[in-house]
Amino acid sequence: MSIICVENLSKTYTTYKRGSGFSESLKSFFVRHSVIVPAVDNISFTVKKGSICGLIGPNGAGKSTTIKMLCGTLYPTSGSIQSLGFSPYAQRKKYVSKIGAVFGQRSQLIWDIPPVDSFNMNRAIYEIPKDEYEKRLRYLSDLFELDEVIVKPTRVLSLGERMKCEFIMAMLHRPEIVFLDEPTIGLDIIARTKIRNYIRKLNEEGTTFILTTHDLEDVGQLADQLIIINHGVKVFDDNLQKLQSYVGKKKVIRLHLEEPFDSSLQIFKHVRLLNSPSPLQSIIEVDTSHTPISDYIEMLSRNIKFKDISITELPMEEIISRIYSG
Repeated sequence: MSIICVENLSKTYTTYKRGSGFSESLKSFFVRHSVIVPAVDNISFTVKKGSICGLIGPNGAGKSTTIKMLCGTLYPTSGSIQSLGFSPYAQRKKYVSKIGAVFGQRSQLIWDIPPVDSFNMNRAIYEIPKDEYEKRLRYLSDLFELDEVIVKPTRVLSLGERMKCEFIMAMLHRPEIVFLDEPTIGLDIIARTKIRNYIRKLNEEGTTFILTTHDLEDVGQLADQLIIINHGVKVFDDNLQKLQSYVGKKKVIRLHLEEPFDSSLQIFKHVRLLNSPSPLQSIIEVDTSHTPISDYIEMLSRNIKFKDISITELPMEEIISRIYSG
């Protein structure tokens, strides 16, 4: 059963361009050249009730614009959205009581008062029973160790502390759908793990999550549906396993060496040298579905001396590039 249905959704913005210099600036007062910028370009998808959907892509891809239209804060230029049986932008007052949202770059907390006062304001807005509100706030405050933090003015909180409070504020009224836009930005690994575990817990109880992020670890650990948007166009809509079948289970190894790298050592099967920024730096790609990362690291340790090593996921831009080329 689909809880969200998006059909042929588009959003365009009109901007104006002008040349540089005094004469061009003066001319722009009388003649302006408009430019139509497509932020989201005719995308369609559905999200099942009780799922976690990852909406990912590079900067400027149209992810946040899509999320804002799903929340009802932006009107689409064309197309339609049905979420929980509502049209989000046309029936916003009824719709917002059933959703929650965390925007990493835009705070819902009131800047000059403590988060606990913002929480109380939301309790009144959403008419949350006091006993239920206090129980849920106590649980979340203990979970994220925020008992002393929530009584400080929001403006003095660190980014990580504020993001935890933003997450609590979105969860207090137990929404049916939660939109998360970069929810783990600024958080340490312990806080990220706690948020992921809580998302799983609520998801098991039936809450649907829409997650936009640049952190592929969030997507890999949480999402059962994956939508990739690039330049406003949907380029992928399936699960993580299907994505891996396109690009493989790739890892990127970055080496800082004590002596120049012998390129012949890259020739394990399904291993290739991506780049050598300098004679003492190498970036290598390993397909771990064929060559276990531990085996390759062990081989490197036996044959070369390196000062530092890091292992990361294949960059999002590279994944999208390979989906296009495929």
